[in-house]
Amino acid sequence: MTATDHAVELVVAAARAASDKLAQQIIAFDVSDQLAITDAFLLASTTNDRQARAVVEAIEEKLREIGAKPIRREGERDGRWVLIDYGEIVVHVQHEEERQFYALERLWRDCPTIPLPADVVSHER
Repeated sequence: MTATDHAVELVVAAARAASDKLAQQIIAFDVSDQLAITDAFLLASTTNDRQARAVVEAIEEKLREIGAKPIRREGERDGRWVLIDYGEIVVHVQHEEERQFYALERLWRDCPTIPLPADVVSHER
């Protein structure tokens, strides 16, 4: 089984929104073979709480424009790791330190990545 076309559409839209707010290390995984509860994860890093909030707001706005509403949002108060659950996809916006510590890429490395379009830029320092 692979991620649905709609899940990939959501991932690409969320990735573009994160890129527009200068998120770093933007990557998407097709986790549909491993998890029954979602099709894809999108990971994005930020350097501070303000940027994390801006990225989360941009993602929510962009996905709202295409008819997607979050089922659940966690971690927004601390702003160091915000999880936005859309059912088909789960978005993780993390501070760089949390990203390195929790290493979600390592946990999901057996899952295929979802190719992101060229206009999605991971703004590395």
